[in-house]
Amino acid sequence: MEAAMDLMRRMPPGSTETALNALLSLLPDHSLDLLSQVDLPLQVHMDKENNKEYILCEYNRDADSYRSPWSNIYEPPLEDGTVPSEEMRNLEVEANEVFSVYRDQYYEGGISSVYIWEDEDESFIACFLIKKDGQGKRGHMQIGSWDAIHVIQVAPEQEGIAHYCLNSTVMLSLTTDNKKSGTFNLSGSIRRQMSMTLAVADGHLVNMGKMIEEMEGKLRNSLDQVLASHKFLERSRTSASTCKCIYPRTTHGCGCRSTLGRPGKWFAHFGHHQKYLT
Repeated sequence: MEAAMDLMRRMPPGSTETALNALLSLLPDHSLDLLSQVDLPLQVHMDKENNKEYILCEYNRDADSYRSPWSNIYEPPLEDGTVPSEEMRNLEVEANEVFSVYRDQYYEGGISSVYIWEDEDESFIACFLIKKDGQGKRGHMQIGSWDAIHVIQVAPEQEGIAHYCLNSTVMLSLTTDNKKSGTFNLSGSIRRQMSMTLAVADGHLVNMGKMIEEMEGKLRNSLDQVLASHKFLERSRTSASTCKCIYPRTTHGCGCRSTLGRPGKWFAHFGHHQKYLT
């Protein structure tokens, strides 16, 4: 199992599914461990009832069906599919609406989904997903994809304080095509973990959002260090209004900057304004 996971960590995201299927056939006794520990590139499905796309993953799957965060209905239909409680569903609906605005302002497009469900001992788990694809030449990039998976376990609140444990994975793939470097493909994934104990005065959603925003900044900086070492990623200075790359808008590789203020402050501003709306 250790050798299998070591192999999967070295696979490019585009080959992960093929490699995983091969390992499942070779190691059937470790199927559950492999499926729970290996992150695959995110796939998208359409919620026909709401005409909105949502992301498929293991966290909204039951048997061979996937639950839409917009309708709370499984596709294909599943009569006894697992659904969150009313309290968790209300938080899930709000999280999808807020995270959609965050994703649109930082990524200028893409797709996001949030899934929340109860865990043991009155705690709960939330999964925040973002998928952004880029096609067509922008600077030196011809094709690219950014898949972000953020899973947060929230412990029961005690005296107005809760403990949060965040596990994040980003899968990045870039293909360039220009006269200087020719065709080049770079892909890989990075994982990080973060734990915090925070006051719940502004709500769980604000706290989780702050952690994700901070984590995405750290992951982005780590990837920048790798990408900056390759000559093909000479930064093309495009304006923020025309940028269509796969990176978030906050001082990333294409040179554009977010109009939202300092990086990592979006959910802090959201929590501040929320006080006056409630």
